[in-house]
Amino acid sequence: MSKWLRTVFLVHAVVAAVGGLALLIAPGRTLDLFGWAPINAVLNVVSRTLGAGLLALAWSSWRGWRGATQAQVALLIEVEAIFTVLTCVGLLRLLLFSSWSVYVWLLFGVFAAFAVAWVVALLEVLRTRER
Repeated sequence: MSKWLRTVFLVHAVVAAVGGLALLIAPGRTLDLFGWAPINAVLNVVSRTLGAGLLALAWSSWRGWRGATQAQVALLIEVEAIFTVLTCVGLLRLLLFSSWSVYVWLLFGVFAAFAVAWVVALLEVLRTRER
């Protein structure tokens, strides 16, 4: 596994863990940063679920960073790429058709950066499989 991919795994593990913990433990305060206040029961459930999902992705990135097999790394990259690309599609649709705070644009930027990194990593893994 390349050094830059190991770095992406580690950075993603930290970012996803911080975001996941924030949404799982303090969804109201976290969502307030993005302009979603006051929090209602649906947002509370959804944000805590997303927090748990982000923590699971952080764990998978941690496992990838620690050195998984080539097959495990490929699977982890596929999951990360799918999640981040679909998140970008959903956020971009939201951002283009309504007004949101700069923090939502920043969130989109973080997901977009990870989406690009994961797609590049996926293409690299697929290219090495073909050899």
